[in-house]
Amino acid sequence: MPWLVLDPEGGPVEPIRRYLYDFSARNRPGSVRSYAYGLLRWWRWLRAVGVQWDKASPAEVRDLVLWLRAAEKPRNSPRRTSAATAGKFNPITRKRNLGDGYEPRTVRHSNSVVRSFYEFWIEIGEGPLLNPVPLDRRGRRPHAHHNPLEPFRAEGKIRYNPKVPRSRPREIPDEHWKDLFGAMRSNRDRAILALDISCAARASEILGICGVDVDWGDQLVRVRRKGNDAEQWLPASPESFVWLRLYLAELGPLDLNDPVWWTLRRRDHGDGLRRHPMNYDALRAVLRRANKLLGTNYTMHDLRHTAALRMSRDESLSLRDVQTILGHAHLSTTADIYLIEDEAQVIRRVAEHLAEREDRARQPLPPVAVGYEAADLAVLFGGLPR
Repeated sequence: MPWLVLDPEGGPVEPIRRYLYDFSARNRPGSVRSYAYGLLRWWRWLRAVGVQWDKASPAEVRDLVLWLRAAEKPRNSPRRTSAATAGKFNPITRKRNLGDGYEPRTVRHSNSVVRSFYEFWIEIGEGPLLNPVPLDRRGRRPHAHHNPLEPFRAEGKIRYNPKVPRSRPREIPDEHWKDLFGAMRSNRDRAILALDISCAARASEILGICGVDVDWGDQLVRVRRKGNDAEQWLPASPESFVWLRLYLAELGPLDLNDPVWWTLRRRDHGDGLRRHPMNYDALRAVLRRANKLLGTNYTMHDLRHTAALRMSRDESLSLRDVQTILGHAHLSTTADIYLIEDEAQVIRRVAEHLAEREDRARQPLPPVAVGYEAADLAVLFGGLPR
């Protein structure tokens, strides 16, 4: 088992262990870790309220949701420089910084984890009769109009899920992108950003690239998709390959099956000083240093959004092309996220409309035709048209 939840005596919690054993056979290790932490929170909550796991009711789920919405997240170290900006909007990027409390998406994920856990035990007949995480069906019969040619899907939403406001994709403007790229301190960091802004891959997919996954002739990189681990070749910009070549020249000989991205500093972990493969925490540190210098709060996922929005506005690319590059399973996912009106363009057009109205209001009224009285026309039509 890649992850386990331990009891106070140091032994594995058997109900969670059996669930994660089944869950790990169907999902990636990263998902197992996320679900294990969600069940750890649920187990601590049941211990705090004095309820056995197979005796839990919707009341315990409701109270946990209320507690998560009011509590502060535990932190390994107290906030220092970010204490004044937690939960507030950045004036440059106009993005909200994460606060000290649990976000609505975290609460929704917690509910999904607990519901999945009890669905497993109800299915094998060793759990409670009813799932303590109920669904709101609003009085409709489940699968009332089901198409027999399509598979059954879960209907209804979890009752105590908080609403998540829909937000538009976070795009980095061109002038801010130049500042962010200029804040990089090594050819490795420049290569990562240039590669990500051109191929729109996720951060974990970029970090998983090996030497054999780089096609220098056709300027392609092969990534392994986050959801299904499928391999896919993505085109990248010539500029990104220039920075990649400069970085590899500094790194030295690289085996084709070795990761492309390595730490710049050599560290001793008991086997002598040597470089280590770059992980997600090291990549976050690169962005954190740049954000501190620029006063921004950009993330690697902002680069993916920026690349996708650039492609969606290109008339030579279809929406199906964008879907393929992003690796979305459904075309509707790409359309719902990226087929939106650019907010900056809307503001510009509305401002031009208001300015044009002001110009028309300052122009003199046209003369009235012979035989008509201007006052009579104003009463009849409510003022002469401009």
